[in-house]
Amino acid sequence: MTSSYKCGYCGKEFTKEKTLAVHVCEKKRRHLSRGEKHVQAALIAYQKFYQIAQRVTKQKTFEDFVDSPYYNAFIKFGSFLSNANPIYPEQYIEWVIKSGVKLDHWCRDELYDQYLVDLVKAEPADGAIQRTMNTMLVWGEENNAEWEHYFLYANLNRITQHIRDGLISPWIVLNCNSGRKMLTKLNTEQIEIISTVLDPDHWNRRFKGTPGDLELVKEIIKEAKIP
Repeated sequence: MTSSYKCGYCGKEFTKEKTLAVHVCEKKRRHLSRGEKHVQAALIAYQKFYQIAQRVTKQKTFEDFVDSPYYNAFIKFGSFLSNANPIYPEQYIEWVIKSGVKLDHWCRDELYDQYLVDLVKAEPADGAIQRTMNTMLVWGEENNAEWEHYFLYANLNRITQHIRDGLISPWIVLNCNSGRKMLTKLNTEQIEIISTVLDPDHWNRRFKGTPGDLELVKEIIKEAKIP
């Protein structure tokens, strides 16, 4: 009997329809996982890589992605993106592509740490303020506390981590009394952790160079009644 059931992905033929139905080749598996979050993130990274690094004008399709020899490497990066949940994910994808770092190294934590430092130091004040306020609000809800008292009562290790991860911005820390007072309570290790993000010389220059943003921050601190 000749084979009459053929896999549309790999071309393998079967004599029974049931056998074809349960057959899962690598290409079929990739198609079945198309809707998963990490696969979608990987696809975006793959497409942006060809747009930015290879200057390809025609956007790569999912079929191109499935057939790519770099599929697994991008999937690994997609999983990293899903787990790390980076600030401005598409901006991070573009940053890592432009960094010139090899694809196999895109999942390294130290690379994302460098992105955070660059982002926090350069991003506009409004985005930084919104993210900081959201972080303080979550802390308040979790601890049944007034969110504006974050710098007074939040755990110092937690604050240190929030600053390091870009969730609490120097825009707020350095421009409210409770934030500045909190910094004096940090130990040597905690100060070292946030030193690259919260560089006083950089922020003094930033505040002087963007007086409009500085005024906005001070107004928000006052309206929110952050001590």
